[in-house]
Amino acid sequence: MQKAEARPRQHDHLGNVARGPGGGGGGGGGGADRAAGVPAGAMEIPSGLLLEPSLYTIKAIFILDSFGQRLLAKYYDNTFSSTKEQKSFERNVFNKTHKTDSEIAFLEGLTIVYKSSIDLFFYVVGSSHENELMLMSVLSCLFESLSHMLRKNVEKRTLVDNMDGVFLVVDEIVDGGVIMESDSQQVIQKLNFRVDDSSLSEHSVTQVLQSAKEQIKWSLLK
Repeated sequence: MQKAEARPRQHDHLGNVARGPGGGGGGGGGGADRAAGVPAGAMEIPSGLLLEPSLYTIKAIFILDSFGQRLLAKYYDNTFSSTKEQKSFERNVFNKTHKTDSEIAFLEGLTIVYKSSIDLFFYVVGSSHENELMLMSVLSCLFESLSHMLRKNVEKRTLVDNMDGVFLVVDEIVDGGVIMESDSQQVIQKLNFRVDDSSLSEHSVTQVLQSAKEQIKWSLLK
């Protein structure tokens, strides 16, 4: 059996005893950590739990009628990659929300804010960790902008008759999942609507719808 070898303590150039692995000697455990700026007893958060901030806040916007049928839908990522998956999700959302008074729902790992008007249901979808107030601001901007465009007659027939303008409004608010605008007055100004208490002139509505048709036509020709 070999005898344990006694080794002399090593000293640094200031005469302090050098600590070996484990922080032993003189100062006690944890001294090196505190010297590095980590408070005693502080809990470190695993890097995998920290979420990277993202501009891509919105996953989908869709409008359904009182039967849960799609009138408009825009999806901004591949969470639901096919039309079949999208419509199945919309049906599940409608079944969960159309008879409730709440404004927020959680389904399939997503946060959904919604609003109804006569025979229409408006939905904005974000991830499970998304700020609900931010999603709600997008929903409010969408509804108020459409209400102004449709002269406060927010119901299915009027919406369908002005669908070109509805798509323009949605695209002004969200582009590729990124929130571009949450102020309905700014949206209205960008679409050349009059921002006052009076009704929109027929000329203004015609201009916007004609512009929308031109954009759609050129996008198809590209």
